[in-house]
This record gives sequence, structure tokens and C-alpha cells, in this order.
Amino acid sequence: MSEREITSLVLQRLDARGRPLRRCGIRNRVRRQRLRWNWEMRRDPCLKRLFDLVFSTAVLCIFAPLFLLIAALIKLEDRGPVFFAQTRVGKYGRLFKMYKFRSMCIDAEKRLEELKAKNHHKEGVTFKIKDDPRITRVGKWLRKLSLDEMPQFFNVFFGDMSVVGPRPPVPREVALYTPADRRRLAVKPGITCIWQVSGRAEIDFSGQVALDVRYIESQSLLTDLKIAVQTIPAVLSGRGAC
Repeated sequence: MSEREITSLVLQRLDARGRPLRRCGIRNRVRRQRLRWNWEMRRDPCLKRLFDLVFSTAVLCIFAPLFLLIAALIKLEDRGPVFFAQTRVGKYGRLFKMYKFRSMCIDAEKRLEELKAKNHHKEGVTFKIKDDPRITRVGKWLRKLSLDEMPQFFNVFFGDMSVVGPRPPVPREVALYTPADRRRLAVKPGITCIWQVSGRAEIDFSGQVALDVRYIESQSLLTDLKIAVQTIPAVLSGRGAC
């Protein structure tokens, strides 16, 4: 039974018992509650999208010279491509291309299998190792300061990602998810979130899921602003980066 049918049934029963003035008051209260609920459901996503557009546009404009410098350094080191594009899983399982400054050697994806035994995340869903031999000299500094993630503001601008949200996984990781883990896919993925400001790569997958779900259940524009501000010292300290 739909919400409209339930409301109609409740009003019919009250109509049979109550006084006309009381019935009118109940109808008005129900209408106000429905309007308020609809407004709450539509307001937060609109505010979040507005925040994403303003924030990503500002970053892309202000740091454009830095983008050019990074691109030149990457190109000078090994003449390879400046950007690394990878298929990621977004909200409700939608696939999209996520962009980063290339911080690894050109054949990094091919060398992944030989390094899986050294995975720092013992649960095996996500992959992180210390002193990854595939990382280039320029890439080492880009990763330490998280500058390799900067092109993802293009993803935010075009609506594939948000500034704040669970990090977008790769399809091979999602294939290993339990139903509980898939709660991470209930919102648009982001550049930063709670676990990025709580330890970054030091937190194992189960801890990441718990923090992501905590964010999803309590998300608001104020929460996004707090996490965005907290990300700056977390990045500058280099804690948990690899």
C-alpha cells in the first residue's frame, strides 16, 4: 500500500469520527508534513551538488598553473602519458572513467599480479603496499601530497563524483564485496571522506567500510565542509600515504 493510500485511509477513519474543524486541522498537518518531507529529500542533494560545482570550479581555476607544472614533470621523466584513466564503480554500480595524474610506470597494471602477495591490506579486497616499485620518482611526491588525485575535480565538475564521499572502487574489488560492503555504493563516490582524514592507507578495508557507512548515515553540507577542511592537514602531514 502506498503512502498516499495509507494517508487517505487514515483520513477516512478520522472523518467518520471527528468534528469538521478537527478534520480540517489533521488534513493541513498531513499536507505540511508531506511538503516538508519532500523539501528535505530534494534540498540536501541540490545543496551538495551546488557545493561540488563551486568547489571543483574554484580548485580547477586556482591550481591550473600547478596542473601544467605537474604535467611537464611527468612528461619529462619517462615521456609517457600525463593522465591515468581507470574504470571505477560509482553510485548504484554505475561505471565511469576516473582520472589521475600518472604516478606509476606505464606497465603498472600488468605488474599488479606479481605484487599481490605483498598486499598491506590483509583482507585482500583493496590493494596497498609500502614502497611500491611501480611508482615513479615524480609519482612518489605526487602521492605523498595527494596531488595525483587533483584531476578528479574534473570528475566532480561533470557529476561522476562528489568532493566528499566514499572512494570509488575498481570493478575487481566490487566483485569481492559482501552485501554489507555494497552499502558504500549507495551514494556518489568522492575525493575524500572520513577515513581519508583518519589514517588514509593505514586503515584496512573493513574499517574503511565502517567509516563510509557512518558518513552515509550522517551526511550533510556541514559534514562535507568539515571533512574538506580536515583533509588539508591530513594531506600536508602525509600520514598514511603510500
